[in-house]
Amino acid sequence: MSDSIDQKQNFLKGIVKENPVFVMLLGMCPTLGVTSSAFNGLGMGIATLFVLLMSNIVVSLIKSQIPSKVRIPAFIIIIASFVTIVEMVLEAYIPFLYEQLGIFIPLIVVNCLILGRAEAFASKNNLLSSTIDALGMGVGFVIALTILGATREILGSGSLFEIKFVPENANTFILFILPPGAFIALAYLAVIFNKISIKIT
Repeated sequence: MSDSIDQKQNFLKGIVKENPVFVMLLGMCPTLGVTSSAFNGLGMGIATLFVLLMSNIVVSLIKSQIPSKVRIPAFIIIIASFVTIVEMVLEAYIPFLYEQLGIFIPLIVVNCLILGRAEAFASKNNLLSSTIDALGMGVGFVIALTILGATREILGSGSLFEIKFVPENANTFILFILPPGAFIALAYLAVIFNKISIKIT
């Protein structure tokens, strides 16, 4: 019973207490670079979740076979392999998203969230714990990027998932779909998220 409670807490901490974006401020490059819309944020979040999950699984399975001296390079090769898969799948089946995310897809390789979880958690824990950790952190990342993208899209374009809900001639805060708007939106959302999470926990 205690094991299941621990696993649940391990999953939830990545969504609330240790949210990668709003609390730990990890992976800021894609967070600020691609979240001009909810669709882009969701797409990058899911791509990162897949790479994080698969790399955690592989690292936890072969950790005893990796010499400590080449630990980090080995982790990067594992991560890069799954990023290549993601890039090829997006280019083949979702070309619109592939074009939107652009250079930020290969940059998943150096996302400190993924490498950090491989080094700090997956390399020291069993398969089940590593999988749950990756799911918690990955889902937290997806939620954060989608919320940030949705906020910027609503305020900057008057739409959500590219569905317009304001008249074409209506005034919107175009600043929010520009790079400075990413910093402003992230700052306010981080404050709101942390205040809410403190009350919940």
